[in-house]
Amino acid sequence: MAKTRTFLAVLPSPDIVERAERALLRLRRLTDNVKWVERANLHWTLHFLGDVDDQELYEICQAAERALANIEPFSLSAVGVGAFPSNDRPRTLWIGAGTGSEKLEQLHAALDRELQPLGFRGESRRYVPHLTLGRSARTLTMAETVALAEELAKLTNYDAASQTVDEIVVFASRLKREGADYTAIASIGLEG
Repeated sequence: MAKTRTFLAVLPSPDIVERAERALLRLRRLTDNVKWVERANLHWTLHFLGDVDDQELYEICQAAERALANIEPFSLSAVGVGAFPSNDRPRTLWIGAGTGSEKLEQLHAALDRELQPLGFRGESRRYVPHLTLGRSARTLTMAETVALAEELAKLTNYDAASQTVDEIVVFASRLKREGADYTAIASIGLEG
């Protein structure tokens, strides 16, 4: 039976993508040891489902429709650039969510409730809405770590625009040598 590596996400607006790319360029000049996310692959991840049987995709879309049935479209701002686990130990570089982040968290929780009966467990750690800009491919040098931490401190309040969240997208992800390739399988609107 065929399986598809699947995740649910919200696509950022063109303004957010443009500003994310500007922030990424400021960080990119500081290190070659980060795998940067391609512009076309930027997204607000809601749920990573892993390898899913193709026949389960319909059930996932139905669960997402149920989850979104009572959620109205909302405004979401992208603000601040930071790193997980911390700016002093940057493994994953990201842009955070500002106004509207609590609504994105509610959307995540609603999806979680509908997906659990299908066998998809929620994550044990708290959901933190963000757009991933890059991940360190290997250990950063001390100089790279310090340079990134200094630049991240300057970008703490970076305004990366805002958008209306009015749909989620179910994506298929194929891993390639050059990086991940994402294909939209379905779009599901917030109905409220």
